[in-house]
Amino acid sequence: MSDDVKLLSSPKNFAVVQLLERRYPGIVFQGDSLHSLVIRLKNLQQLLRNDCIDDLNIELIEICDEMAAVLNHYELVCSEQKIALPYTKNDDDPVGAISAT
Repeated sequence: MSDDVKLLSSPKNFAVVQLLERRYPGIVFQGDSLHSLVIRLKNLQQLLRNDCIDDLNIELIEICDEMAAVLNHYELVCSEQKIALPYTKNDDDPVGAISAT
């Protein structure tokens, strides 16, 4: 196992990194950002249990939009680095299709 990691994007609450043994880059989240995401997902479970569908939908849209932004950043960095994506994108891709408006 190697400790070599290449930072491909500026670090924010997450960063795109390339482990040298891996073909495709990954996303590294800060621990507090990951913790916050897990708490928000648990809150979604509670909203669902309480039949708070409108609040659930609003929160779910926000989380989807935030994760879509992370994915879009990942795809941009891969494109800039001339790295193929580890998945096939198509016009039917639902990423970014959900919005609050």
